[in-house]
Amino acid sequence: MEPAVKYRLIHQDKHSGARLGELITPHGTFPTPMFMPVGTQASVKTMAPEELDTMGATVILANTYHLWLRPGPELIEEAGGLHKFMNWHKGILTDSGGFQVFSLADTRHITEEGVTFKNHLNGAKMFLSPEKAIAIENALGPDIMMSLDECPPFFESYDYVKKSVARTSRWAERGLQAHKNPDWQALFGIVQGAGFKDLREQSAKDLVSMDFPGYSIGGLSVGESKDEMNHVLDFTTPLLPENKPRYLMGVGSADALIDGALRGIDMFDCVLPTRIARNGTCMTSRGRLVIKNAKYAHDFGPLDPNCDCYTCRNYSRAYIRHLIHVGEAFGIRLTTYHNLYFLLHLMQQVREAIANDDLLAFREDFFEAYGYNKEKAKNF
Repeated sequence: MEPAVKYRLIHQDKHSGARLGELITPHGTFPTPMFMPVGTQASVKTMAPEELDTMGATVILANTYHLWLRPGPELIEEAGGLHKFMNWHKGILTDSGGFQVFSLADTRHITEEGVTFKNHLNGAKMFLSPEKAIAIENALGPDIMMSLDECPPFFESYDYVKKSVARTSRWAERGLQAHKNPDWQALFGIVQGAGFKDLREQSAKDLVSMDFPGYSIGGLSVGESKDEMNHVLDFTTPLLPENKPRYLMGVGSADALIDGALRGIDMFDCVLPTRIARNGTCMTSRGRLVIKNAKYAHDFGPLDPNCDCYTCRNYSRAYIRHLIHVGEAFGIRLTTYHNLYFLLHLMQQVREAIANDDLLAFREDFFEAYGYNKEKAKNF
């Protein structure tokens, strides 16, 4: 049987691990490397699907844990799946819910069978197993779904992470067996192992032997430094098959997207651009701009003179600052649109640079303009 999602390599950068490709899904074929906006509750906060489409989004992420609690997978299945429910006709990826459950450190209990935890809405006791996660995701109907994994803290002990990796591998196998729709939904395995090279190698070996249609790298961007994350990617990404998509979970800062792409990552997601937009923090080609600052009160220029998004073409810093200052929802819509456009456009630039075997030079120029240390920009 053909996998529901496939990867096609178009061009390998001659000077790094970066690669230009296509993600082939039941809802379209999309260029990679890609950034996926996060729609936690089946909505990218304040954005209409038509706006996401216009700005260049191709795959968006929805959160299994939150949708399990409200409105429930049964209702979404009754609606015809997430695509129909939220009127989004391109790709959808769902996580397994594991990250949210494991973040409830004080209220959850892990066994071989799964995780017991308290519903954060009403305190009710709930249980999530690999099979349950798959059943929920099958009902939600995304193109890509994640296996339930344990995401240990990056600085957890070696012995604990070793046991955790083994459990994640066993859960991955159980998830594969429970998956009912492999012909139209692709289940990805998640490589764990914190910062330990041998455990990352073991995790990748286990999962690759199960022949998932795609692989995620989890357990990063959880408190470690950027250098530590890049070091883990240096030895983990080459362990994954070249003919399948590679997804770095939960990463969305501009520098991390470029550095991940340089190391062969194809897919990224993060709440960062939408979350900081709600506080008035804007990503620009010259670094982050905090629009609440008083110095922008009489600034009638765009958020970013080098950006041609809807926000920058139509509204000034002074106006957006006013909206954010008085709590108008339109202000958050404008900053959110800009931040998402900025990262989606950045990935377009990254793809063009890979096609020209020029991503290292692009990185140096971008880092210098963005305000990162110039020496660091030269050291890949």
